Amino acid sequence: MRPKAVIIGPPGSGKSTIGAGLAERLGVTLRDTDADVERAAGKPIGEIFIDDGEERFRELERAAVAEALAEHEGVVALGGGAVLAEPTQELLAGHTVVYLRVGLAEAIKRVGLASARPLLVLNPRSQMRKLLEERLPIYERLGTVHVDTDGREPDEIVEEVVRALEGNA
Repeated sequence: MRPKAVIIGPPGSGKSTIGAGLAERLGVTLRDTDADVERAAGKPIGEIFIDDGEERFRELERAAVAEALAEHEGVVALGGGAVLAEPTQELLAGHTVVYLRVGLAEAIKRVGLASARPLLVLNPRSQMRKLLEERLPIYERLGTVHVDTDGREPDEIVEEVVRALEGNA
C-alpha cells in the first residue's frame, strides 16, 4: 500500500489545492500532513511553534509523514518544510513525488505578507527568499514529477499531474 502521489513544494505552491483536485480527479482521498500534525497536537501549527517550538513541530511532522506514507493509498500533501528531515527524504524514495514549483513573487502573492505562517512572520519577503533558496535543491532532487505553477489555474496543473502520473504508471 502506497500513496498514488505525494505533493511537495514551498508555501504558496498550491500543495493543498492541487492535492485536493488531484485526489478528486483520481477518485481517492487527500491526506494533508499539516492537518494530521494539528490533530495530533490539538492546536494550530502557529500555536505549536509558539507554545512548543519548531523542534517539537518538526518531530510531530516527521511522525505524521511516516504514518501517511505507510497507511494512505490516496494523495498525500506534505508541509513545505517536511522534506528538510533526512528520515523523511529517505521515506520518499520510491514514491511518486510531485514537486510544485513556484517563483518567489507568485509564492508571496499567494501566501500574503500578513501570513499566519510561523516561519514568515518577521520579514516575509526576505524569509520566503531564504526558505526557497534553502529548500529548492531538496525539492528538485526528491521530485519525480516537476510541475510549474506560476500563472496557471489549479485545473490546468492537476491535468498536467494526471498526465504525468499516467506516463509513470
